[in-house]
Amino acid sequence: MFRRQFLQTALATGFTVGANPASAGTSTVGPSNHQKPRYRAGVIGLGWMGLLYDLAERIPDRFDVEDVDRPTPKLNIHRKFHFHNHPGNEGLATSYSEALWDRPEVQLVAGADRDKNRLKPFSERYGIQAVYTDGIEMMEKENLDIVAIATNTRGRAFLTTKAVELGAKAIFTEKPMAHTLEEADRMVKICADQGIPLNCGAITTTHPSFAKAKELVKKGVIGEIVSIEAGGAVAQHQNWSYFLDSTPAWVSGSGDQPRRESGSDEFQGQGIMVTRNGEVVHFRKGAPGVRLCGSTGEMTFSFKSGWQLWQEMESPTGKSRAQMPWPDPQFVPPYGAVYSLAEILDCLEGRLDEPKNSGRRVAVALEVEIAL
Repeated sequence: MFRRQFLQTALATGFTVGANPASAGTSTVGPSNHQKPRYRAGVIGLGWMGLLYDLAERIPDRFDVEDVDRPTPKLNIHRKFHFHNHPGNEGLATSYSEALWDRPEVQLVAGADRDKNRLKPFSERYGIQAVYTDGIEMMEKENLDIVAIATNTRGRAFLTTKAVELGAKAIFTEKPMAHTLEEADRMVKICADQGIPLNCGAITTTHPSFAKAKELVKKGVIGEIVSIEAGGAVAQHQNWSYFLDSTPAWVSGSGDQPRRESGSDEFQGQGIMVTRNGEVVHFRKGAPGVRLCGSTGEMTFSFKSGWQLWQEMESPTGKSRAQMPWPDPQFVPPYGAVYSLAEILDCLEGRLDEPKNSGRRVAVALEVEIAL
């Protein structure tokens, strides 16, 4: 009971090796406009979402999370992108480093990773000398306003807490948010108590088209919502919780699978969740990313086709539902940290109360998945 009340009212808004500042030359890429940055930013974890996705193709090499020297592919340090002012265009950057580097409001000043092989390309690409093998030391020394935490899952709750204690004004983490409900609650609470926006995962929900979908729902374009449907309840990549107006009351699930060889024990079955005010979410195999069923229409989202809209229309034979054009913006992949950062900045500057993929909403999804 306490946990649900806490999540309902809260606003969502480690590396342990010696520091390793490295010398760096001139940046090989340039931001679109960095004349008057207002926020100092740093990235902890220069792996795939922290840095590498924008410089190389993903490689299948496996490693243990405790490994310091991890597989790093051949990198294209000079690769260029369309940035935040071209949303939806091909070539949009994915990583937290690239997103932070591009925004004129932000000065990317530091990066941290235990693997020294990741520090060199970060320095070479951005011309940044302040690189560390200890994320805590980086935050202690660099006076950061925005912290991106792209480490493995186990350290994220600890690093989020430390970032708040060391003065961060905004935090965004990679997915999944945390291993346990206690960790998720701790992250949400400390950020809510300090009024710090917390975004947990650069997933499809961060795309501006989701805000348009919710706007249409609020305007009654498909009438009253009678049910929500999703293809699964995996909390690290959920779309459905953004559309809830109440906290979960009960769930029922079946068909889960044992822990996989990969180590994952994410819920793989089907089920139903009902909120305190009667909202119903069905988790059904074969369903799209999210389907919003209304009394006079329907909206669906899938990664390949984006958003689609049907509305009830009068016809010579009576009422029927017809597909209507989706108003801009429409979802177009790729997506990435560019959108997560945009919402963090909107929160900092008073244009948004809470990120669409906020820590609070992800914690709700995590609770539902564990319950199922």
